[in-house]
Parts: sequence; structure tokens; C-alpha cells
Amino acid sequence: MAIFKKKRNYFTLDTHSVEKKEKAEVKPSVPEGMWHKCRGCEKMILKEDLLKNHLVCPRCGTYERMGAWDRIRLIADEGSFREVNGNIVGMNPLDFPGYEEKIEKVQKKTKSFEGILTGYCTINGIRVAMGVMEPSFIMGSMGSAVGEKVASLAEFAEFYNLPLLIFSASGGARMQEGIVSLMQMTKASFAIRKHSDKGLLYISIPTDPTTGGVTASFAMLGDIIIAEPKTLIGFAGRRVIEGTIRKELPSDFQSAEFLLHHGFLDAVVKREDMKDYLGKLLQLHGGKR
Repeated sequence: MAIFKKKRNYFTLDTHSVEKKEKAEVKPSVPEGMWHKCRGCEKMILKEDLLKNHLVCPRCGTYERMGAWDRIRLIADEGSFREVNGNIVGMNPLDFPGYEEKIEKVQKKTKSFEGILTGYCTINGIRVAMGVMEPSFIMGSMGSAVGEKVASLAEFAEFYNLPLLIFSASGGARMQEGIVSLMQMTKASFAIRKHSDKGLLYISIPTDPTTGGVTASFAMLGDIIIAEPKTLIGFAGRRVIEGTIRKELPSDFQSAEFLLHHGFLDAVVKREDMKDYLGKLLQLHGGKR
């Protein structure tokens, strides 16, 4: 049974297509128009001010969700990112009605072929393999292609002795692919284990939101796990958990600050400080320039 389609050989790099993507106009991760309504304080903000502040509300500090290409431009050194395995695209293993049309529609909207971009770049001059999930691609859900790209990225990093960084943003497994999507948890986790067995560094950065099967697999397997302030990180939703245990949960339950306090995270780092923080971590762990 064909689960995903792959047009060329393993570890492919199409520099020409990457350059076209970089030159193409990529829509910001906020709605069109001059104004944007903050999802925190619910006040109107000039979109120009929001973009200048890395999609962080200048009034209340609420973090808007950032698209994959925006994230790459923020973290990677300018012009250093090169995509690998961009030709891996999910199929429709269960013949789910309307699924292929939905994929095509989201591809045009996000300028991405799947729910994660994978490649290599430099951060403050240090070489890394990096994956960035796209929260706007069916809520960053993990289907067969996403699992394959994460596993391939870990194998790529292992082969070239590179540190591995993954920015997660996901609503969990992709329901249209059923159990096939759940199998990706094992595949991705095993590839990351092989990367770890070689003594290489894996830094996981769950961003808002990171939930479901992604949290239960590669997002929480990092040697170092970092998050942005107020990031939602969890497995099941609050109402499901409260209904199961029949207790009211704390108001900050599943927030980055709550997880840091209980030992599930190593640090909570502001978005504008993330690149320098990662650069210092990579340097401390022997990153190569």
C-alpha cells in the first residue's frame, strides 16, 4: 500500500526550487489587512507593528502563531537554509473523501507541500539539521509524510554528524490517515534514538500549540527541550482530562511555565532571544562552524 509519494532519491536537495520559494512572496502568519485583533488582549494592533515585533503583541505580550518560513527567517542565518526531502508528499491511504483536494488547497495557502519543512542551515555560524512544523497546514497534524520527513531528517543529521533541531507545532495525528498516522510516532522516535545513540545533540522546541501524538513522540524526546512563553503543550485537551479524573485543573495547566515548574521543560525563552540562546547551546555542545 502506497502511503506517501517520493519523486526522487533519498536526501534530495533541489536548490533551484528552494531559491524560488525564498524569492516568492510568503504571506505573513496573520490575516490580511492593516489591523489584527490580538487573541490575548483582543485589542486591534497595526499589522506592521506586529510584524516588527516578531508576531508578539506589543501591548500584552501574546505570541501569535508563526508560520514555518517566518520561523526559518527568524532562526536561521540569512540565506543559509536549504530544504531537503521537500519532494515527500502525503497520499490518501484510506481513500478519505475530499482529503486530496484539501491537501492541494492548503499547499497553495501555506506555500508548503506538507506539515513540516526540513533542511539544514547555520545558526550563528554553526551547522544544524532543522525541521519546522507549519501550524497552518491542517493544524500541523502528523500524517505519513510528516513522520517520514522527521525520520529522514534525523537520519540525515546522523549521517552528517549534525545537531538536530525541531520546532513542533501540531494538533496531533492526522485523522484522515487513521492508524497510518499513529505509526509515525514510532518511526520518528526510533530515528531520533539512532541519532542519540551516535552521541549527537537533539534540541526540541515545542511551539504553540504542540499536542497529541507529536507531544507523545519526538517533541518530548529532546536532550534539551525549550519553549516560548505561554506555549500550549499537552496530549489530551483540558476538558477530556477533567472529565476523566473528575477534578478541576489549574488555570495554567499545560502552559510552558507550568511544565517548566514541574520539570518537563529545561527553559522558557522569549521569541526575540531564541536564536542567540540556541546558538550558545550549540556552541557549548561542540557545534561546528
